[in-house]
Amino acid sequence: MSHRFLITAAGLARLAASRRGGTKMARYIGPVCRLCRTENRKLFLKGDRCKSDKCPINKKRLPPGKAPKTRMGKKSEYAVQLREKQALKRNYGLMERQFHNVFDEALRLPGKTGDNLIILLERRLDNVVYRLHFASSRAQARQLVNHGHIAVNGKRVNIASSLVRPGDVISVIGQAKKMDSIRHALEEVQKSGVMPWLEVNADEMTGRYVINPQRQDVTDTLDIKEQLVVELYSK
Repeated sequence: MSHRFLITAAGLARLAASRRGGTKMARYIGPVCRLCRTENRKLFLKGDRCKSDKCPINKKRLPPGKAPKTRMGKKSEYAVQLREKQALKRNYGLMERQFHNVFDEALRLPGKTGDNLIILLERRLDNVVYRLHFASSRAQARQLVNHGHIAVNGKRVNIASSLVRPGDVISVIGQAKKMDSIRHALEEVQKSGVMPWLEVNADEMTGRYVINPQRQDVTDTLDIKEQLVVELYSK
């Protein structure tokens, strides 16, 4: 029989899923510390480890790959723009299509596209859950949302890309309030507080998105030049 008529069980499953509209979005499943080494900056992808001496950036480890020193010369304009885009995209844990959709939305809004891009990324529900210290990383926050452990204004929301609006109340609900991982993450509130556009009640496991942030308020991404991302996508 011709090989073109051979369909594996996995292939049939993917075909059925696509017809139902259930094809899943791709995601990165490799070591996240490798991404920080690639971008040569902290992306805060692994919770407490990023703040410890075990972080590969603190150890000044070289980028992954063969002979990294030979690739550390002067970069082209395109390479610099690409690295900024990759760093910003990976910082918020998005895949390319997701990130491009956010950029398209930022482009349609009035004002500076770069500022709009950062604000839209900050308004994502998974990011707000992370910023409120309900989770130690954005990946963990996304999992909490996807599993239905988060409510917005008292209503369960399981879409991580949902945009939060000023005045919205975000809370941990159900059995998730007993999760040790959330209680551990909330300890960070006592150490460093929350971003100025947020309010949190650690005892009640609730938080409030007070106002949209200004670009300069998002201090942990100030080393990322979002204007280079705008220039890259404008080509």
